[in-house]
Amino acid sequence: MTSFDRRFLIERVETYPLLYRLPQAYGDANGYKRYRSTFLVRIITRAGIDGWGEIVDWLPTLDRGFRERIIPFLLGKDASDRLMIADVISKWHQRSASGVSMALSEIVAKAANMSVCQLWGGAIHRTIPVYASFQSYSEREDWIEHSLSQVAAVTEAGFSKVKVKIGGRSVQEDQRHIARMMDMLPEEVQVALDANQSYDLATTRQWTRLLDRYANWMWLEEPMPMEHVDEYAKLRAALPIPLAGGENLIRCTHYLALFRQGAIDIAQPDVLHTEGIESYRIMLQAARQFGYRVSPHTFDGGLARLYTLFAQACLPAWSKMDSEPIEPIEWDVMENPFTALFPLYPVNGEVNVPDGPGIGLAPNWEIINAMRWDGSVYA
Repeated sequence: MTSFDRRFLIERVETYPLLYRLPQAYGDANGYKRYRSTFLVRIITRAGIDGWGEIVDWLPTLDRGFRERIIPFLLGKDASDRLMIADVISKWHQRSASGVSMALSEIVAKAANMSVCQLWGGAIHRTIPVYASFQSYSEREDWIEHSLSQVAAVTEAGFSKVKVKIGGRSVQEDQRHIARMMDMLPEEVQVALDANQSYDLATTRQWTRLLDRYANWMWLEEPMPMEHVDEYAKLRAALPIPLAGGENLIRCTHYLALFRQGAIDIAQPDVLHTEGIESYRIMLQAARQFGYRVSPHTFDGGLARLYTLFAQACLPAWSKMDSEPIEPIEWDVMENPFTALFPLYPVNGEVNVPDGPGIGLAPNWEIINAMRWDGSVYA
């Protein structure tokens, strides 16, 4: 083994489970969030080269499993063997494989004095558009007024694209909320609706009349369970706006039925839900090969969102229209201190892609130290 090879031997693995209890719950059709959590991983080689990864899961089981099984497996491994390492870990815990693959990618990029984008062939896009993503429901009686005020605040701050939730209230109540919002917003603000797979086909069709009233839609996201591919194909043929979905699909093969049957317009993989960063990038490329747009889901995790930016920056344009060179990615605008873990902020709805070695950003240690999970039970 050469001295160069020894630089990549993994010598230490640090973990940082972080928890923040929300003072006021917010949520979507799946229920309310009462906390935000994340699990950071820092892998350090014998030469002192480090890389950061992120995993999102329930901390008590994730923390124990990672310490007892994954760290012993990683120690002494060659970090440049990142595909093999991610493949093995994915058989134990798929989300951990994603986080570890992020850290190993950064190590290799830093060792070559490259950014992650350079490691992947170079950024095609230097800025990426983002949309403000909301969890629209709250336990307040005036939840509609509260939601409208939140949306108004971010559009005034420069966001021109927003996503709001439906599917957690009756169709009539949700439509009152959305109609008021659309009447409030200027036409240049684009809007996506996300139902979190709450409806069947007949219920989804009840939205058609309202969708026909406005022109500034981005898409309708996951109105029905994603396994109902035939019904998605029927809906897409009749719906006046694009259909999007796929955030929980783990492998590229899970998208094939959607692509083959023309069931969606926009694929939405989430790097945290895949088997590794390279598996995630294959999903993006497959969507392009099938001729579909890709607007990735990335609500959980500031570091995962950063890797989503890198992957999107390396993706060829979906269209020849110079006004839309690349699709937007999600930007969590709800109360969540972990958004600032790796400080990067949008300006007028766009984010500059970092180009320093590795991920090009250092973590915010104040947040890490302040939010360290103490091992107590939470729900």
